[in-house]
Amino acid sequence: MGGLAKGLAIIEAFGPLRTQLTVSEAAAQSATTPAAARRCLLTMVDLGYVSHDGKYFRPTPRMMRLAAAYSSSAPLPVLAQPCLQAVHDQLDESASFAVLDGDDSLFVARAEAARIVSAGVRVGVALPLHASATGRVLLAALDDDELNERLRRARPQRNTPNTLVTVADIRDRVHRARVEGFALTDEELEFGMRTMAVPVVDRTGLTCGAMSVSAFSARVSMETMLGRFLDVLQREAARLGRML
Repeated sequence: MGGLAKGLAIIEAFGPLRTQLTVSEAAAQSATTPAAARRCLLTMVDLGYVSHDGKYFRPTPRMMRLAAAYSSSAPLPVLAQPCLQAVHDQLDESASFAVLDGDDSLFVARAEAARIVSAGVRVGVALPLHASATGRVLLAALDDDELNERLRRARPQRNTPNTLVTVADIRDRVHRARVEGFALTDEELEFGMRTMAVPVVDRTGLTCGAMSVSAFSARVSMETMLGRFLDVLQREAARLGRML
């Protein structure tokens, strides 16, 4: 079981910023020894989950089976999918549903817009709570003590000139999301991309996730985001909440 835990830690080390790993990188990311990391990686190669070119290990399409085991059977992604599709159909933009996962916003369902160039968000991608619109919505649902603890652990990094890098600025944006009922990022994670998120609240008043829509700033103005996009997003988020 210890070997399984190490293998899962290595799998989680892959992501948008780490699409390939050497043995030493896998060891560092999984807090294990290079020898143990190498054994895990070679086992995953034998099982078809990872490929190896002599230096780098990369995930194979078979890795999608692990995500599919959750997204095709868990109630939240299954229920969220038609609501996300409705957002996509009305706005012709990509819509996503994310849940709280440690200090990250984890995307578990998505309706993708057909674009030659698309955003880096996919099902299974995790974004830092403090840096993403979905994350700030999820943070806004926490009490102040837990919010402060999570912000204390945050390590903001500047991706663009618009990125918020101080805890005070992030806390202010989270408080604004709590009051206004939505959060926005405007070219904070990557140039040319805007994202809006709203909470999905169940019948008991519990925020169980965040629904978001992302669009290229060249296509969609901030005024459109705050008008038509917000109306559609809030309507579908409310519809999902009533199902829960």
